[in-house]
Amino acid sequence: MPAIVAIFGATASGKSAVALELAERLDGEIVSADAMQLYAGLPILSNQPSADARARVPHHLVGIWPLTVDGDVARYAEAAHAAIDDVLARSRTPIVAGGTGLYLRAALAQLDLPPQPPPGLRERLAATYDADPAAAYARLEEVDPAAAARIHPNDRRRVVRALELAELGDSLHPGSDDRLWTTDMRHPTRVIGLVVERSELHRRIAERTAAMFAAGVVDEVRAALAAGEPSATAARALGLDELRAVLDGTTDEATACRRLVERTRQYARRQEIWMRRIPGIELLEPAAAVRLPGPG
Repeated sequence: MPAIVAIFGATASGKSAVALELAERLDGEIVSADAMQLYAGLPILSNQPSADARARVPHHLVGIWPLTVDGDVARYAEAAHAAIDDVLARSRTPIVAGGTGLYLRAALAQLDLPPQPPPGLRERLAATYDADPAAAYARLEEVDPAAAARIHPNDRRRVVRALELAELGDSLHPGSDDRLWTTDMRHPTRVIGLVVERSELHRRIAERTAAMFAAGVVDEVRAALAAGEPSATAARALGLDELRAVLDGTTDEATACRRLVERTRQYARRQEIWMRRIPGIELLEPAAAVRLPGPG
C-alpha cells in the first residue's frame, strides 16, 4: 500500500481541506507543494493554512523563505525530500498537497533537474538583457536556437534562464522537458486529483478572492513591499501585480478584485490541464478523496 498520499487540484478545489481531514484520519503531516506558500510575508495572498489548521496538523514547507529569496524547484525538492523522509521516519503519513504541478512531481520523484547556476550568473545575464533585450535574444538564437524558437524575445525571465542554462551546458529545448515526467516515485505514493465542476470552482474562486480583500490583503502586500522588493520568483505570486496597481493608485480595489478573479480562473484552467498529465493520477471529487483508506 502507498506510504504517501499526494493531493493535487486547481486553486479553490479544496486541497487544503482534504489534506487536513486525511492527515487527521491517517495520522499524517502535510507537506506543501505550492511554490508561493513557501514564502513568508504573504500568507493571505498565497492562501497559507490558518493557525487553527497548523495547530490541528503539523505543516511543512510553509513560510520558510523570505520574499527576497529567488526560489527554484531544485531547492524546493531538497527541502521536500527531507521533510517527507522525516515524516516517514517517525512512522507517520506524509500528505503532499499543492497546486504547483512541477513542485508536486519534484516532491514525489527524483527528477533530472537542470543544473543550478553559480552565484552571480543569473544577475549578470539579467543585467545584459536589461541593457539590450534584442542583443540578449540574438545571443540566445546563437547558443540555443531550439530554446529561442519557443521563447518570445520579450519574455525576460525565460530568455535569461535559457541563456543561463546554455552557459551551464544545458537547454530549455522541448526534449529536455522529458526528464520532468518520470513515473518512478521515491516512495510508494497514491496521487489524487480533485475534480470540481467548473461553475462551482468559479464560485469558490470569486468567494475566496473577496475574502482575501476583506481579510486585509492590500495592507499585507503594502507591508511586504515596504520590507524589500520580492525576488523574481516571489514576484510571480498571483495577484501581486493587481495589488501593486491598487497601492500605486492606478486602479481601485473593486477593479483589482475582478481582474484577480479572472486571472485565477485562467490559472485554475492551466492547473486542470497539468493535473491530467500527471502519470497514474486518480481523479476524485473532494468528498470521495477524504474517504481514502490509510496506507498499509
